[in-house]
Amino acid sequence: METAANIVGLLGVSLVVFAYFLISTEKLSGRDAAYHGLNFVGASLIMLSLMVNWNLPSVMIEGIWIAISFYGLIMALRRKHRSD
Repeated sequence: METAANIVGLLGVSLVVFAYFLISTEKLSGRDAAYHGLNFVGASLIMLSLMVNWNLPSVMIEGIWIAISFYGLIMALRRKHRSD
């Protein structure tokens, strides 16, 4: 179970880092739904892994990251819907 949790967590970290890379190289904007979606899914996967390997500070930061990413995703989708 611990190995599976680590794989899920590593996949989540990869998505969050990839999102950061895309925004740093200006392939995505901080207003893009894809940026917030990558962060949301990545942080959620990290959170899942933390359910097996509990660490309170990490759970707190990932919970905050999920909430902010979810908010950003909703706002980006609303902007897209209004512009269509």
